[in-house]
Amino acid sequence: MYVEELLNQYAAGKRDFQEVSLIGVNLSGKDLRGINLRRANLSQAVLRGIDLSSANLREANLTSADLSQAALVEINLIGADLAQANLYEADLSRAGLRGAKLTAANLSRAHLPDANLGEALLSQATLVEATLSHASLHRAKLIGVDLTRAILENANLSNAILSGAMLEGANLVNAALHGANLEEADLREADLSRARLISASLINTNLGRINGRGINLSWASLRGANLRRANLYRAQLSWANLSDADLSEAVLISANINQANLHNADLMGTIMPSGATHD
Repeated sequence: MYVEELLNQYAAGKRDFQEVSLIGVNLSGKDLRGINLRRANLSQAVLRGIDLSSANLREANLTSADLSQAALVEINLIGADLAQANLYEADLSRAGLRGAKLTAANLSRAHLPDANLGEALLSQATLVEATLSHASLHRAKLIGVDLTRAILENANLSNAILSGAMLEGANLVNAALHGANLEEADLREADLSRARLISASLINTNLGRINGRGINLSWASLRGANLRRANLYRAQLSWANLSDADLSEAVLISANINQANLHNADLMGTIMPSGATHD
């Protein structure tokens, strides 16, 4: 379908364009709110600044498409393929992205509050300084993702796979990460206050200098993790495995370490739950 034909039909009131082929088209800046492009092929399309709010692009092909600064509020992208797409500074507030493929996509500074990314594939994607507050990422695959300084406050990342992810300086205040895999991830200086990581796997994870006030790490595996100078005031660490972990100069005042495994842990200069400094 030609761009002019689609725009003319849309202007005349037509909204149903299911399964159309729009490979490589340029629709930058166009207003196509509420359009139905389910299963459409928009691979390599140039859609910079387009308004697709409330549109239906379920199972659409948007591989390598340019959606930078697009308005995608409450869009339906369930099961869509956005691999290697550019979504820089796109507004995806309350968007449906469950099961979507976003492998190696660029979502830096994208706005995704309250978005549903459950079971989405985001491995190797870039989400530097993205906003994901209250978003659902339950069971999402985020292997090697870059979430540096991203805002994930109150996000649901339960059972998500974040192995090797970069989360330096990220805001994970009150986030749910029950059963999440964060092995070898980098969370240096991240804010994890009141975050819930019950039974999470943080083997060899870098948690240096984190703000972990009130964090819940009960039953979590932190074997070999770096917690140097971490703030773990009032943290829940009951039954956590901290063997071979570096807790040097960490603050554990009023923390619960009941039945925690501290075998071979480095506690040099650690302020223990009692307030005493470990030799």
